[in-house]
Amino acid sequence: MSPIVMKFGGTSVADLERINHVADLVAKQAETSPGGVAVIVSAMAGQTNHLVSLATGAAGAGVVGENFDDEYDVIVSSGEQVTSGLLALALRKRGLKARSWLGWQMPMLTNDIHGKARIRDIDGEAFSQAVGSGEIAVVAGFQGRTKEDRITTLGRGGSDTSAVAVAAALHAERCDIYTDVDGVYTTDPRIVPKAQRIEKISYEEMLEMASLGAKVLQTRSVEMAMNHRVPIRVLSSFAEVGADNSGTLVCDEDEIMEKQVVSGIAYSRDEAKISLLGVSNHPGIAADIFSRLAEANVNVDMIVQADARGPEQANMVFTCTERDSELAISVLQDAKSKIGFESIVVDRDVAKVSVIGVGMRSHTGVAKTMFDALSAKGINIQVISTSEIKISVLIDSSYTELAVRALHTAYGLDAES
Repeated sequence: MSPIVMKFGGTSVADLERINHVADLVAKQAETSPGGVAVIVSAMAGQTNHLVSLATGAAGAGVVGENFDDEYDVIVSSGEQVTSGLLALALRKRGLKARSWLGWQMPMLTNDIHGKARIRDIDGEAFSQAVGSGEIAVVAGFQGRTKEDRITTLGRGGSDTSAVAVAAALHAERCDIYTDVDGVYTTDPRIVPKAQRIEKISYEEMLEMASLGAKVLQTRSVEMAMNHRVPIRVLSSFAEVGADNSGTLVCDEDEIMEKQVVSGIAYSRDEAKISLLGVSNHPGIAADIFSRLAEANVNVDMIVQADARGPEQANMVFTCTERDSELAISVLQDAKSKIGFESIVVDRDVAKVSVIGVGMRSHTGVAKTMFDALSAKGINIQVISTSEIKISVLIDSSYTELAVRALHTAYGLDAES
């Protein structure tokens, strides 16, 4: 009898009314989970931003330095502590045995990189015994502790990552992540009203969708779930208690009976295209450029190298997030004399649109369908990037929604009206 892990984000626990609704959902789950229930919660909506503003204001000039980032984590992690206590109280009011657990109490052990710590282990014998005894454990997500007993926070998507880590430690049946949508869709329903909810999606597809712009799950949590083979179910916390709320199951590819050639269309507007023109074309030049960017923690995505007009010269084009573009340009300009290039051109009016599907491994013509559909709409492709289960193209940002709709139709993903 394996336990069930449930995770609720900030919008799901936004106020006392929402917390009471979550308590009803947890109580309902406990009725049918003889292996026990563990619940991971985020801070109430807006609380973390408020705590961050307090911390950065106290630190002066809105900057958190390495001499006090451990205290910053103490402050910003307190929002989850409040939520876990409130939910535990709400469950007790319903006659259930429940208690809150903070990251250091489990303990959830992390490295000592404050603000973006990575989980090393959950040394949780007492925690596991409590869940197995029938006590509902309400865990403050987003936080852990170092071996020196200092509080850490896990960074963006930290509560999702906490939930999957707890599920792995408990050998849970699955990890249910409750959010403000009722599952993973073939694309953004705000752009394509005919988008369909996906019943099952593989870890690999979900990882690609999350990294390519889908906002439902964070990549770190999906990576951890895939590594530990923890099934994740994405479902709505706004559904009525007892209503049909099957959501989307993220699982092994082998568990999906009939695989779609393309499962979904993702997009990202947080893109910048940087072109290094007239780069000296000699062995090691790419290694020199991208090692400098890596040392500056600039995450590079698409890369294209092409011959330039001049002799022994090339043009190097790559993409990164828009927020990293200024840093990337600064790093390269500072090393211009060492790298050897004529000029840098940056274009921030671009978007990345991707098609994802494990069925690509065994089907041909996927790229042709994509290129034909975009060509028919007069959309020019600037850069192309592929993997075994995805094709991404960079286009003018003004064509983003048109491209998403055209591709969704081209691959037969529109729901029948």
